[in-house]
Amino acid sequence: MSESPNAQFVKRVFVAGGASLAILAGAIGAHGFIPREAGAQEIQAPAIAAPGGAPGSFADLIERVRPAVVSIQVRQRPSAQRAPSFDGLPPGFEDYFRGPGRNPNESPTALGSGFFINQDGTLVTNNHVVEGAEQITVHLSDGRELRAEVIGADEPTDLAVLRVQGGGRFPYVSLDPQANPRVGDWVVAVGNPFGLDGTATAGIISATGRRDFGSSYVDFLQIDAPINRGNSGGPTFDLRGRVIGVNSAIFSPTGGNVGIGFAIPADTAARVIDQLMESGRVSRGWLGVTVQPLDLDIARSLGLNDDDGALVAAVVPESPAARAGLQQGDVILTMDGQRIEDSRHLTQRIGSTGVGASIRLGIQRNRRPMNINVRIAERPSEEVVANALPRPAPPAAAPESMTPEMAQSALGLAVRPLTDQDRTRLSLQSASGLVVLSVTPNSDLARKRVQPGDVIVEADGQSVRDLAQFEAAVTEARREGRPLLLRIEGRGGGRFIAADTSGG
Repeated sequence: MSESPNAQFVKRVFVAGGASLAILAGAIGAHGFIPREAGAQEIQAPAIAAPGGAPGSFADLIERVRPAVVSIQVRQRPSAQRAPSFDGLPPGFEDYFRGPGRNPNESPTALGSGFFINQDGTLVTNNHVVEGAEQITVHLSDGRELRAEVIGADEPTDLAVLRVQGGGRFPYVSLDPQANPRVGDWVVAVGNPFGLDGTATAGIISATGRRDFGSSYVDFLQIDAPINRGNSGGPTFDLRGRVIGVNSAIFSPTGGNVGIGFAIPADTAARVIDQLMESGRVSRGWLGVTVQPLDLDIARSLGLNDDDGALVAAVVPESPAARAGLQQGDVILTMDGQRIEDSRHLTQRIGSTGVGASIRLGIQRNRRPMNINVRIAERPSEEVVANALPRPAPPAAAPESMTPEMAQSALGLAVRPLTDQDRTRLSLQSASGLVVLSVTPNSDLARKRVQPGDVIVEADGQSVRDLAQFEAAVTEARREGRPLLLRIEGRGGGRFIAADTSGG
């Protein structure tokens, strides 16, 4: 997955605790205006026409939809988990439930946004706004404050559905799964940034299908309508007043708006919300593998012509994949005859498959094509899935100097044979392998994040018994003019890397 520059951060856009508003003072007079000298003529600014196709004002739209948008205040349990696993966020992601210096034993509070989707008081917001809530208070545009309860939440898409308790009928807006927003379309966001109720901002859709800022199940809309902390869970409207997205995150070096915000598209949100309203949870199909995307180097090392498909990095024991015979190192190329674009595409296809359905996977194993039939199960909770995956392992100690059992590989690695202690440290089943002791700085494998303590378990699909066998695999790949596929076990779990063999 791609990563953001180190100086930039993705933030969930809600507010923790209170927020102060600074009022700037400058050349304004004591009475709040700049006095005009006697006889001076007031300068009239020329009228500027709106660009072609742009609305002259958003006022009518905002007046119509704002009553359906609410502010949400959440009192958290003191022990509430505040670091939910929102897969795929770049480094630097942080939430703002806790302000600096907050006593961890106090009940943290947070502010977010939401919107009514029916007259009975059903609300949509983000999961991260209400997760671990002890008490939820909804502030309506007419000044009322009502308690609300969570009727369903989905961590993978960061959506939650609430229902207010009492209060009669409510103004509401509708999600439009068929809106099909385009880059350049006008949008209006309404929400509660920094606790400022009913704030409206406008902009355009900057991009669609953003994949690297959140869940594996969401391809985000990117918008430049200013949203900030506290906008989480609020709606993004098109010019017809339809909800085309649910605001969820911002991309920022400071925590404030820099014109890059992300909203969950209405078609994705509508499918999740329907399930949450019906059963309080979302049911997804589950294959039981961890997959990694192919890049061109890995594809070449496997003899593939392009980087379409998903590489199986691990198979969860007793999962549908394990029962069907899927193996580590298989490349999933098709599902029911349709091409798999990448690992994320596979995750979304499997997730949308009904529980109990039988699918046919077209795979490549050991450079040969084959088909496997799998019966899909229901995806367990995120906690169960996480516990089924390999735990990060502590690093091996770096050597002070080379010893006879250590050797320098042609790929710029100092390695030694695997020991029983290493197998225990890494919980490895493999009887053989090479432990990485050092990596040459700026080498190909250093750039691909091979680290001391990692273990090279396989080269070109064959177990690595010793350095001589490993070097033979390097030589063969170099002779054929291709990268060498390595299976690595280490702090990041199991993964495949294609090592460049073109060097000396």
